[in-house]
Amino acid sequence: MCGRFNVIDSPGLQQLLRDLGIDLRLPTAVNIAPTEQVCLVRELDGERSADSARWWLTPSWAPAVDQKYAMFNARSETLASSRAFRHPFKSQRGIVPMSSFIEWRQEGQVKQPWLVTTADQALAVAALWDVWEGGESHLLSCTLVTTAAAPAFAPWHSRMPVILAPDEYDRWLDGSEAIAANDSIFRSELKQTLRLQALPRAISNARNKDPALLAGPGEVTELPPG
Repeated sequence: MCGRFNVIDSPGLQQLLRDLGIDLRLPTAVNIAPTEQVCLVRELDGERSADSARWWLTPSWAPAVDQKYAMFNARSETLASSRAFRHPFKSQRGIVPMSSFIEWRQEGQVKQPWLVTTADQALAVAALWDVWEGGESHLLSCTLVTTAAAPAFAPWHSRMPVILAPDEYDRWLDGSEAIAANDSIFRSELKQTLRLQALPRAISNARNKDPALLAGPGEVTELPPG
């Protein structure tokens, strides 16, 4: 799963946005949690935009905006069959740019948070989006797509976000092209080298937004592609 992530204003993230065709500089935001606003890149009628979306999908058919069900992650294995995700999966796919995400691993009696990033601190994570309308109000929301963990990442968590390779950006964003549920995009494989580092446990509290918390105390573990 992916329950927290970070956005760092850095050259790597700026380059990722340019690669996505977006002219925007995102401000640093640390320890972003579900229901908070995030940057969503999407494509409508051949035009790409970066919009602010609520990170917790509310389907267009939902009677109200609520948090009864955990809708901040969507399992790739059920995208085509889930009532909530099958329509967005067909034509409402997006990308959430981020610098890193956080996972927790049980270590002894505690859950140790780990920072997961890349050398350039830039990750393009697959997302789905929908628009809910109620009266005169409307809500753009999104969910992050996850897949089974690559073998190298499995010691940290059984799931991982679907991190898109550069040659997958256009196809994922093109809502006119169908993508199968077993597409290679969802493969349980590391498409680039990931860097992992233990973090202070204070970051487990979503109210802690200090960027200094991302300066982990431990050595960096590298997981090569594959």
